[in-house]
Amino acid sequence: MEKRGILYEGKAKQLFETTEPDVLWVTYKNQATAGNGAKKETIAGKGELNNQITSLIFEKLKEKGIPSHFIERLSDTDQAIEKVEMFPLEVVIRNVAAGSFSRRLDVEEGKDLPFPVLEFYLKEDALNDPLINDDHVLALELAAEEEVAELKKQARHINQALISLFKQAGIRLVDFKLEFGKTKEGTIILADEISPDTCRLWDLKTNDSLDKDVFRQDRGDIIPLYQEVLNRLNQL
Repeated sequence: MEKRGILYEGKAKQLFETTEPDVLWVTYKNQATAGNGAKKETIAGKGELNNQITSLIFEKLKEKGIPSHFIERLSDTDQAIEKVEMFPLEVVIRNVAAGSFSRRLDVEEGKDLPFPVLEFYLKEDALNDPLINDDHVLALELAAEEEVAELKKQARHINQALISLFKQAGIRLVDFKLEFGKTKEGTIILADEISPDTCRLWDLKTNDSLDKDVFRQDRGDIIPLYQEVLNRLNQL
């Protein structure tokens, strides 16, 4: 398989066509962003770590019977993935009150929620990825009713798998963002990435951040933290 022309470039990844029509080539970038791109910085080694962490997590989920678009890790910064039609949605699962949830609803950060709270966000940079509900998804024709139900079902199942995985690594899964796509056969599967860029991860004993919040809040270097997450997952 060979890499061809670029299809898309986002904040953290580049997407390329390949010589195989149903396979895409993803390159993870060293760019860190926050505030919908308002804060931006190149951080050496970040792309490599996110690629390795995401690849490892997708492999662990596959072992648990959870499919994704991930095919294989090609290099330190590159993956091969199945070509899917992406839903223009972010599905966020919150297990613990933190971040925008705490600010919006005046809930003490770090409080365990009585059940995992699921939220939809519209993927639209111009609108700053607004929070939307099921009716918005249906009214805007972003997904059909049965697809919304399937997205929720899969997200909650993935949450339970990830809680268990991270707990084994001594990590508390506070909240995280998922994206999904449809295969050419119409099957909905997990896509995009799962990394400290897309998850809020706290050390199980100290509650110290092991994720991009450290960059968002100017609290230090994220590379040792991302490396710590990878090291712990590799030991499982």
